[in-house]
Amino acid sequence: MIPRYSRPEMADIWSPETKFRIWFEIEAHACTALAELGVIPKKAAETIWERGNAAKFDVARIDEIEREVKHDVIAFLTHLSEFIGEDSRFVHQGMTSSDVLDTCLSVQMVRAADLLLEDIDGLLAALKRRAFEHKDTITIGRSHGIHAEPTTFGIKLAQAYVEFERNRERLVIAREEIATCAISGAVGTFANIDPAVEEHVAKALGLRPEPVSTQVIPRDRHAMFFAVLGVVASSIERLSTEIRHLQRTEVLEAEEFFSEGQKGSSAMPHKRNPILTENLTGLARIVRMAVNPAMENVALWHERDISHSSVERMIGPDATVTLDFALVRLTGVIDKLLIYPETMKKNMDRLGGLIFSQRVLLALTQKGAAREDAYRWVQRNAMPVWRGEGNFLELLKADADVSAKLSAGDLDALFDISYHTKHVDTIFKRVFGTATAS
Repeated sequence: MIPRYSRPEMADIWSPETKFRIWFEIEAHACTALAELGVIPKKAAETIWERGNAAKFDVARIDEIEREVKHDVIAFLTHLSEFIGEDSRFVHQGMTSSDVLDTCLSVQMVRAADLLLEDIDGLLAALKRRAFEHKDTITIGRSHGIHAEPTTFGIKLAQAYVEFERNRERLVIAREEIATCAISGAVGTFANIDPAVEEHVAKALGLRPEPVSTQVIPRDRHAMFFAVLGVVASSIERLSTEIRHLQRTEVLEAEEFFSEGQKGSSAMPHKRNPILTENLTGLARIVRMAVNPAMENVALWHERDISHSSVERMIGPDATVTLDFALVRLTGVIDKLLIYPETMKKNMDRLGGLIFSQRVLLALTQKGAAREDAYRWVQRNAMPVWRGEGNFLELLKADADVSAKLSAGDLDALFDISYHTKHVDTIFKRVFGTATAS
């Protein structure tokens, strides 16, 4: 987690100050529940809340205590006792460290997920706006990097839209999965704390009680969460890679916005490089880097140890902060993306009509030609054009086998570009529920 790729809202979730504030709230909510059960005095619970809310936790002081006691939760509780006083003896009654650590992590991951969902909503809005803007902007569709058949730039953006819609649904499920609370004590049996305490804390923090915590919340939940973050990052990379390809000098159908005074190269003043989408490609790798360790955290010794702890202290902040930054950056790229319809048309015309080869093939079969024969006839006229020799339509008209099945007028009609865009409205209705921009 470095400032260059961090936004304050997400970084704050993982700050020591936020963490210790959540720790206090977990302990204080537990005290409230214990007071209601008659385990501790109600006045003590009130004092804990009052003095804890007024306190500013001293991170340096907690670190100082931890250097001596070698235990972060004990260090925090010791610091807490310094301003709560005598009633601090009622804090952490029947609880174990993982109750605090795991419940806090759940709160942080839920908050992070909420921010990421907002980010995706912003990206979806930008993709939708630009998709409708270029719904009918005809461009070449490529497969294997080679010209295939016409599509529209709006369809390309609509495809990205539905991909991130799926990602949003996945993240909602992952958020739900991670939103659990464990206040069950050592080995998770509630031997020294009533399950009602867990229920109270969970409700107060917007979580659900973990059915069986075994002291720690099962890490399959966390693995699922980070796996979804990895999928979202991969979608970011997919769209970024497409934009990078489109900005190549030989293609130049779209490019990142280049602001006044911006410089693309320290050596070559003419350069306009796709630096943002290259950056996004790299950031996606950082997010995915968290997935495998999260999977390996699932298996703990005898159901409970802390081998997962060091991992999560790093991948929790790093993956969410990086993905938050990446989603917002991608939104900006899409929002300001420069799109060049004239270049798209020029590129599409480079193959001299070869993009209509499938339509000619199908028309020949519909006129009675065997598919293998039709394929051979079309291909033998296509290959010279591929080498820059002649015009595809004229060669087809001059081919005896083709002309025996299709007239010159038939062939002319097969080269109508609008044939390939006749179902654009259908696609947009499937994606957006309408074919018209609101």
